[in-house]
Amino acid sequence: MKRLFSLLLFAALLCGYAAAETAAGRVESAATVLNEIMATPDKGIPEEILGSAKCIAVVPSLLKGGFVVGGSHGRGVATCRTENGWSAPAPFTMTGGSIGFQIGGQAVDLVMTVMNDRGMQALLSSKFKLGADASAAAGPVGRHAEGSTDWKMRAEVLTYSRARGLFAGVTVNGSSITQDESATRELYGRMVDFKTILTGAVPAPTAGEPFVSAVRKAAGNTSNASTTPQKQVPVNPAPTSAAPAPTPVSTPIPAPAQPAPGSDGSTSASPSPSPTAPPQS
Repeated sequence: MKRLFSLLLFAALLCGYAAAETAAGRVESAATVLNEIMATPDKGIPEEILGSAKCIAVVPSLLKGGFVVGGSHGRGVATCRTENGWSAPAPFTMTGGSIGFQIGGQAVDLVMTVMNDRGMQALLSSKFKLGADASAAAGPVGRHAEGSTDWKMRAEVLTYSRARGLFAGVTVNGSSITQDESATRELYGRMVDFKTILTGAVPAPTAGEPFVSAVRKAAGNTSNASTTPQKQVPVNPAPTSAAPAPTPVSTPIPAPAQPAPGSDGSTSASPSPSPTAPPQS
């Protein structure tokens, strides 16, 4: 009976916390979590993982706790790479349970990176379970991950958690992820399914830009982003305006010779010489 009461009390606290949060506030919180984690790269997510990730999801303040029987619940946002960069954010809820000795509760920030197409397709289905529909494993931590682990082959989803200043990989197998329909309506003004959002079919709303910008900064926006073809510019481009025509050089033309003036001041033609008379015999 005590177990059931503890579980119901924990569920009530989770529901109260979820109801007090707005969709825009969740987007801001998710962006803050990612920015703070990437501000300490030596203890954060390796560059190779972020550069290869198909999708990135963040759950700020995932609540975990209970007495013997435990549970977890959180609300987050996800975005996936598309041909035009990162998609608009898609709100989701994450719930899970655990059996074992535990007491108390805590809130952790959770980051999930979807590493291949199979994991991406599971996320696009808008409802799947980690460990069943997509394998999940604790991700490596540090600036670089190449050569240190087989993370490229062993899991569709790599997961990380941050609690009380500590950041490390964490296993969340058994947790279910479903689309948060109420937050989707709040963020987009209507119901838009997971696949439509995450494939880039709708633009990001103004309230969703902080998270998309944080992901773009952390993971880069060049791997699958389309680029506008650039116009070929010749090495020696033609002048934009016509060059001024050269000034023609005029050659002086000699004036025709004028006849000498006569004694009376008039001009007359020179008399032609008279023929010589033949000698008389």
